[in-house]
Amino acid sequence: MARLIYMMNMSLDGYTEDERGNFGFGAPRDEEVHRWIFERVASFGTFLNGRRMYETMVYWETAHTLPNQPQFVVDFAKQWQAAEKIVYSRTLAEPRSARTRIERAFDSEAVRQLKAAAEQDISIAGPELAAHAIRAGLVDELQMRICPVVIGGGKRYLPDGVRVDLELAEERRFRNGEIFLRYAVRGQSK
Repeated sequence: MARLIYMMNMSLDGYTEDERGNFGFGAPRDEEVHRWIFERVASFGTFLNGRRMYETMVYWETAHTLPNQPQFVVDFAKQWQAAEKIVYSRTLAEPRSARTRIERAFDSEAVRQLKAAAEQDISIAGPELAAHAIRAGLVDELQMRICPVVIGGGKRYLPDGVRVDLELAEERRFRNGEIFLRYAVRGQSK
């Protein structure tokens, strides 16, 4: 059984994007962080994304073709291309990447079955999409890369109105001031 992992970047004050929908503050700015993130994401066999996250990530469909890319970028592009991708969108007409399908609505039972059948971990990204999975009790881990910035408002990493008991499983501090935290959800599969 695969784990469903909610992995996102966030500001120190708990937002994944600012009030205007910008999330550029979370873009990795140095090679150490890039490499580390790419190594973490290599365990994912399936990506569950909302439309906006997918439209950001679809860059990796062709990133390897751009000139002068470092090898670690090329390697990640190939990993992303090899993974299954499910995009939850009511408006996206068709995918712009291989191994991708569109679902019009989040179906917790379908995700439960996907977890049971998958051999590799599953990533869920986007706070609104993740909120559905958190409320359904499907998320096994929360992984957050905390960026050293306060943005004062926007879209929150966690939804309101839920309680989830967590256990710290890992922490890492980067030279640039960023912190990574990984929490296992208590009572869920590990």
